[in-house]
This record gives sequence, C-alpha cells and structure tokens, in this order.
Amino acid sequence: MAYKPIESYGVIGDMFSLALVGTDGSIDWCCLPRFDSPSVFGAILDDKLGGFFKIAATHSECQFRQMYLPETNILITRFLSPDGVGETVDFMPVTAALSERGKRHEIVRIVRGVTGQVAFRAECRPAFDYARAKHELQIEQNRAVFSTPTTTLTLMCPYALQAEGADAVAEFTLGPKESATFILSLGGEHQESPQQLQVHGEEALLETIALWKRWVEKCCYVGRWREMVVRSALALKLLTYAPTGAIIAAATCSLPEEIGGVRNWDYRYTWIRDSAFTINAFLRLGYTDEAGAFMNWLQQRATEPDTATGPLQTLYGVDGRSDLTELTLDHLDGYRGSKPVRIGNLASQQLQLDIYGELVDSIYLFDKSGTPISYDLWIYLRRILSWVCANWDRPDHGIWEVRRDPEHFVYSKVQCWVALDRGLRIAWERGLPADWELLRSTSSSIYESVMQRGWNPDRGTFTQYFGGSGLDASILTLPMSGFVSPKDPRMLSTLQRVQEELVSDSLVHRYELGLAVGDGLPGKEGTFSICTFWMVEALSRAGRLDEARFIFETMLTYANHLGLYAEEVGPTGEALGNFPQALTHLGLINAAFELDRALNKKP
Repeated sequence: MAYKPIESYGVIGDMFSLALVGTDGSIDWCCLPRFDSPSVFGAILDDKLGGFFKIAATHSECQFRQMYLPETNILITRFLSPDGVGETVDFMPVTAALSERGKRHEIVRIVRGVTGQVAFRAECRPAFDYARAKHELQIEQNRAVFSTPTTTLTLMCPYALQAEGADAVAEFTLGPKESATFILSLGGEHQESPQQLQVHGEEALLETIALWKRWVEKCCYVGRWREMVVRSALALKLLTYAPTGAIIAAATCSLPEEIGGVRNWDYRYTWIRDSAFTINAFLRLGYTDEAGAFMNWLQQRATEPDTATGPLQTLYGVDGRSDLTELTLDHLDGYRGSKPVRIGNLASQQLQLDIYGELVDSIYLFDKSGTPISYDLWIYLRRILSWVCANWDRPDHGIWEVRRDPEHFVYSKVQCWVALDRGLRIAWERGLPADWELLRSTSSSIYESVMQRGWNPDRGTFTQYFGGSGLDASILTLPMSGFVSPKDPRMLSTLQRVQEELVSDSLVHRYELGLAVGDGLPGKEGTFSICTFWMVEALSRAGRLDEARFIFETMLTYANHLGLYAEEVGPTGEALGNFPQALTHLGLINAAFELDRALNKKP
C-alpha cells in the first residue's frame, strides 16, 4: 500500500469507536472497542506495518467515488471499472440502546454488484495494539478469528476465506443486484451462516439509516448552507462517546501538521475546551440531549479532587481517566514519514486557564436552553469560579498548548473574564447564591488588565500575550465572547492587522512565528481551519458581509469530497492534522449561523 492523502477518507462510527475508509475501499484506521483504545488497523500511520481491511474491485483501471447516503453516516464507495460498476456500503451499526452494556461492536461492509461483472478482493490484515502485538489466525470456511492474548476479532462473509500468513483474504465476483455481506466483530464468539449474515447486515443497515435520519430531523438550522451544516453535525455526533457523553477532539492520532515534521499529536481524548465549543454548536442546532449527556460527564468530574493544575484537567479519556501519559511509537513510520508517532498527550498536565471560560459559557447556554442546571452542579461551578478568581493572573500554556515556558496569554485572560461573567449571569438569572463582590471585582480587574497590558498601541492590535507585539488568531473571538463590541475601534484595528499579517488566500494562520511565542517546536504548519471560521464570524459581526461570505465560501472549497475537514489546510490545499477535527466542524456551524443571521438582517 501507499499513503493516501488525508482528505481521501470518509469516516463511519457508532459513538463508541469509528473507522476511516479510503476512496480505494481500505479501512486504514480503527480502534476498538473505544476511540482511545489501541488501533487494530493503522495503515494511515504506517503503510507496511499498520494493518488494514480492504474490499475493492481488482481491475487495474478502476476509478473510485465516495458519497454518504444523504443525512446519514452510511458511506458508499463505488468502483467504476471497464468490466462494470460495484460498490461497498460501509457502516457501524447504531441502535437505540447506545449505552447498553455488552454492545456488539462491529463493522458491516455490504458489497454490491451494480452493472456488469465486477471482480473483488477482500483482505483483512489487522495489526493489534498499534502493530506491537502478534496475532494468531484460525479459519473455518467463511469465518476467520484473529486473536491476541487481550483482543479477538471475527470476520464472517459468504465465501471461503484463505490464509495469507496470519491474514485472511477472499476473491469473488458479483453481477447486477448481487451482494455479499462482510461483518467484522469484536470478540470470537460470533458465528453466522451466509444467509444469516445477509439478513443481519440488511436489518442493521435499515435500523442505522432510520436512526441517523431521525437524528438529523431534529436539526433546527434551515439556512443557506444546510447540507454542509448537517454534515458537520453528523461528524460531531460521530465524535461523541455514548456511554458517558464525552466528546473527543478528533478521530485520529499523530496525523502531521507538516509532512515529515514533528507536530504529531493524539487527539482521541476529551478536551474541556473542544467539548464546550461542541456543546455550544449542538445547542445552536437544537441538540439538547448531547449537551445534557456531557453535563452528566462533567458532574462526575465534580466528585473528583482538584488536579495539580486546578479543578479540571485540560483533557481526559472518554471514560474520565486522567492518566494520559504521552508515549512515542518508534516502530511506526508515521504518515508519509512524519515521526514521532505519539499516543497519549502531555497537554493533559498543562495549565490552560481558558478552559474555564469556555466551559462556564457552555453551561450558561445549556441553562438558558430550557434545562436548568442542578444545585450540585452550581456548587461545583462556584468552586471553579473561586479558583479562577485566585489564579487568573498566572501564566499558562494557552489555547495552543505551547511546549515552552508559559505566558500571560490574552485569550486565556479573556476566557477567565468569560467564566466570571457567565457565572454571574447564571446566579442572577436563577437566583443562586454567589460571592457577588469577589466575582465582580475580579472580573473588572481582568478586563482592565487585558485592555492595558494586552493592547499594543504602537501596532494597533490586541496581542498574543501581555507585553508582546505578535498577533494571535484567537483574539478574533473577543466579540463572540462579548468582551468587546465587534465594531469597537480596538477590535476593528485588530481585525485589520490579522487580515494583513495572518491571512493567506483567505485562510488564517494561528499566529506569527516571527513575533509571537510560537509553540516551542521546530517546523511549520498549515492554516488553522477554525481560525478561518472565526474570521468569518468577526467580519460578519463587524458588518463586512461581502468579505465574510467570500471567505466562508472559499473555505467550503477546502472540504474533502464528503464535506469533511482535518485540523489544517496545507500550502497546496491539502488536509493536514488529525481528521475529522471537531474544532473545524463546529467552527463551520457557528460561522454559518452568524453569517446567515447577518445576511438576513441586511437591507
């Protein structure tokens, strides 16, 4: 195999785990049974050792096409060959009882003949535990069992499977209206006849289609870009972990921000910041259940003692575990030679003050949505607010998780102000007890500090950190947080500076590497996609609608063929970073809402 572009993948999932399916019909990434479990297929991180599960037409001149069944996460990959047309319908079954213990974790691949006679080859080559664990293979006719001491996978299909070393393959031909169902299940107890497989697959397909469509029907967005907004919502839903309500930042780990570079991180965890942003997007779309599930996850954190960095850790495992020790997998090549491959994340031990503002803001919006928070959650919030009052003036590692000495980041200070502002609003609107004098006085102190120390009069801009001169795209969010008016002279001047110095072909970089702190790492990176959507929101609120719409429409052209985004856009338009990325998709949703609202008010 050779590495495919990051943007050449679609994603399927069941809110426990997910899989990346390439346009060539190969599943090159999947972790079971959870998002943050060790991989069983990881060819996207090592094309020789990583493992894959491929079903594809064998004709050498085959062309590939992919699409989602509308308003679902059912992925269809089509093979167009001189001999005819075939397709695979790939999905992970979703049932109404998502949190049911003992759920059968499986990937269903229904292969169909459309026209002509199409020859297919199926290859299942797992590489357990990030290709660190050897496995044994047992084949009984149409059933193959791959097993290690800790994990077992069972592949069933209508054909006699053949062994190739410790892997299983099958070759077959399908004519028009003929189909074959392949089911890969976690565990070794599954055994079904070809007829049972066919029935199982079709029933699971119909049930999963119905569930996704019912979910999409709840979406309240009816604006100009509904199709892209719905696809982004479906992607975000795939990143939620059903048993706990946790939300992961991205589906993958260690996909690079620069090809051949070292900026390769594991995003399969629950960042407080990313989750809060996602909840806000869900609430805008009318999905209060997802917000409520995350609040339940957060309530569990409230029962735990403070971490070394405060009431909350920056990120957690989907089950709430706090030990996310960062390791490198030196035996893996990395995507196109981008090493090291990392699992775990050192950022879990960083102080990032901004997370409290983003979190309390999401709780405030949830409370306003019609589901008042509990008194117990308010007690926890008071604990957070008191801690923010005592610690807001500490230097931290910021939203970009710099791997160098901490600074007094402007965005972090503003989000501390947001935490106190939203806490005061919740207390006032609900009549809840609070230390009003402390919260108000600290809020005022933060505001004055940002205006005095975070503003550079010589450059006419808010800066990345107190006393600095460099720009940071995160300051585009100041109007969205309510910290300043979108038409405040300081904000308009900052907006102009960002456009002049951080924008490339309408796309926005995170910061100036020459003047700003940077992130303490060598190399470069692409433009950061959520920053581009922040620019759209900032321009929309400033009344510069033609510019905002042009940038938004331009950004839509950088989605892949399925409407999915990675973290960044590279210098030639390629996707970079982990994929699909929650921040990008929630940024699209928020920008679409804000731009729609502004355009609808336009005379």
